[in-house]
Amino acid sequence: MEKKPQFVRREFPPREASSVSLALLLAAVLILNALLYLYLNKFYTPLGRAETDPSLCPFGYFKLGAAKNCSPWLSCEAINREVRKLKCVGEGAVKKVFLSEWKENKVVLSQLTNSELKEDFLHGLKMLKALQSKHVVRLLGYCEQQFTILTEYHPLGSLRGLNETLHIPKYKGMNTWHRRLMLAIDYVSIIRYLHSSPLGTLVMCDSNDLDKVLSQYLLTSDFHILVNDLDALPLVNRSAGRLVKCGHRELRGEFVAPEQRWPYGEEEPFEDDLMPPYDEKTDIWKIPDVSNFFLGHVEGSDIVRLHLFDIHAACKMKDPAERPSAQEVLDIYRKVLTLLIREAAMPGTREML
Repeated sequence: MEKKPQFVRREFPPREASSVSLALLLAAVLILNALLYLYLNKFYTPLGRAETDPSLCPFGYFKLGAAKNCSPWLSCEAINREVRKLKCVGEGAVKKVFLSEWKENKVVLSQLTNSELKEDFLHGLKMLKALQSKHVVRLLGYCEQQFTILTEYHPLGSLRGLNETLHIPKYKGMNTWHRRLMLAIDYVSIIRYLHSSPLGTLVMCDSNDLDKVLSQYLLTSDFHILVNDLDALPLVNRSAGRLVKCGHRELRGEFVAPEQRWPYGEEEPFEDDLMPPYDEKTDIWKIPDVSNFFLGHVEGSDIVRLHLFDIHAACKMKDPAERPSAQEVLDIYRKVLTLLIREAAMPGTREML
């Protein structure tokens, strides 16, 4: 009688099976890290590279919409002839803002309303021209004689309306801790850019309360942030002993940095000449409060706050010299984003290893 061949199932020894599992896990972690690097590299410019956007044109030129070629900034004559006002969409102490149209493109026309503040208006124009980058709203033209500035239109408006925008059905998918943290990173990136700008160390002075801060920035349709209002950007020059003061009136409240408040008590009336000047670290003091607004109260935002606790505590040091630089804050924010994305993608990885 012929014997049937017997098939013996091979059992991996426990140690060999464990080694295979570990190898597979490590391979998965390496692949995840590579994908994470490629993902984050899309959003953030490595240190040392220029702060320019590849879509930006040479100085004095702009490109709008689907246009392939750069056009020179519009002159007084071109603005008067080719730009049509549609409606007023805002007015501040310095200028009135009109939604306008240029060659079937929506644009924004800003005009001086208070002749006493023309120096502020012209300073804002000077900053806008000099700081054109991926962080700043795009300049399309200007007319100094008529105190007029033409810029790119962003339909989502200022950051004041962020929470309302995130409740619109079209944008509800953006209302996550991940996207909100990326907005905070955009904001700190802008502060870092201003503190190391081509013109030197600039201080964002239009920032005496949260609402004022939010009004200075625009939300783009692809959910990034641009600084829009550059009327109050004084220059710090330590080597020349030049510090700044944000305005000539007394500043109050917990939002402004301690060194921006009158230091001589209630019994001594405020005098601008006696108010000590300060530096860019006033912007660092405000970062935790602005970021807290960005993070909101969505699922996961408290975990982000926990990871940012130490750097935010450092931002709130009473001595400005002990606060971190904007670059140091930005580095921590990026590390936290990378860490949390990795943990969300492979929960439990640390325990398995």
